[in-house]
Amino acid sequence: MNNRMTIKDIARLSGVGKSTVSRVLNGEGSVSQKTREKVEAVIQQQNFMPSRSARAMRERSDRVVGIIVSRLDSPAENQAVRAMLPLFYQQGFDPVVLESQFEPCLVQGQLRMLAQRHVDGVILFGFSGLDEPMLSGWQDKMVVMVRRYAGFSSVCYDDAGAVNLLMDKLYQQGHRHISYLGVEQSDTTTGACRYQAYLAACRRLQIDPLGALGELTYQYGYEGVAGILTAQTTALICASDSIALGANKYLQQRPLPHVQVCAIGNTQLARFLFPQTLSVDFGYGEAGSLAARQLLAQLNGTAEVRQFIIPCHF
Repeated sequence: MNNRMTIKDIARLSGVGKSTVSRVLNGEGSVSQKTREKVEAVIQQQNFMPSRSARAMRERSDRVVGIIVSRLDSPAENQAVRAMLPLFYQQGFDPVVLESQFEPCLVQGQLRMLAQRHVDGVILFGFSGLDEPMLSGWQDKMVVMVRRYAGFSSVCYDDAGAVNLLMDKLYQQGHRHISYLGVEQSDTTTGACRYQAYLAACRRLQIDPLGALGELTYQYGYEGVAGILTAQTTALICASDSIALGANKYLQQRPLPHVQVCAIGNTQLARFLFPQTLSVDFGYGEAGSLAARQLLAQLNGTAEVRQFIIPCHF
């Protein structure tokens, strides 16, 4: 037996990551048969066996938190998660990232699985359709992003504040024909909150509203913008960076008078592709860091359940 070999060595020889080797050693099912056979062949060739003391140490120190995102391809959620991970690693926690795809039934199944595996805590990116009974039993070891639930800690963004920042800025610049491209109001935050804030600002500033609501996608931004542009339109507020990317692409391809496009989010991709867009920074990284710190404090018994709203800014 080669006592000097480590999991890192087996991973290198197998061409996989250390976590994959660990899953093979622990008999976990989340490894393809082909990969499992390749790793097991290297283990056999090297006569490798992890020491009992090392395995016992890992088992004693095994602390896990679940992070349930709504979409793995969401730039906003990715920014928040990237800010969480270093804090969990520093405290010896292994994060497990899952995707809900905006399906309440998936969240319920994921929470059952996490409970069965005795994870220490969960950060959940909330969405319309999830209700408090679905989260029962997690009150003291969960932080919810984006939405509020009674009895749960939450970290939310200032949806109405972001729209008001943009409307006031545009009005000060002389814009009086400001269109809005948003999300269906069945979505409470990105949809209803932001659209209602736009309508309220139009009333406050005494300008005529012109808006359309659809999906939270680049494609909807590209296809939907034509319906809310008039000869007088000088500015357009998009409810998200994703929608703004599509709208900007549409305007870029057509010889139209200049329209100031505005967005909520200020993600890196949007800044790179269309730097002329007027964006409100929601503080995704700050929100992720705050959520992780709150969950860690709850798990350590040093914090009560709290609700936070992250201030937005240009």
